[in-house]
Amino acid sequence: MKVFNYTITDPEGVHALPAGGLVKLAKSFGSTITAHGNDKTADVKHVFGLVGLGVKHGQTLTISCQGEDEDEAAKALLRYLKDNL
Repeated sequence: MKVFNYTITDPEGVHALPAGGLVKLAKSFGSTITAHGNDKTADVKHVFGLVGLGVKHGQTLTISCQGEDEDEAAKALLRYLKDNL
């Protein structure tokens, strides 16, 4: 399992547009990918769950990837978060 933390830098927090891109990216991997924030957990492959975490600017999102392509998934998701959130 690969786990990493990312502090949201987008002034709007996790919102629909970048979350949609993150979901699309997550769906390209076979691994199970979850996000944890605000004492809630969501499947990163579902946009409503991800946005529903309510993670705001300056808060931390913890991403867990588990499966056959977890290394690649974690690297790609971290890069996406840095570029978009």
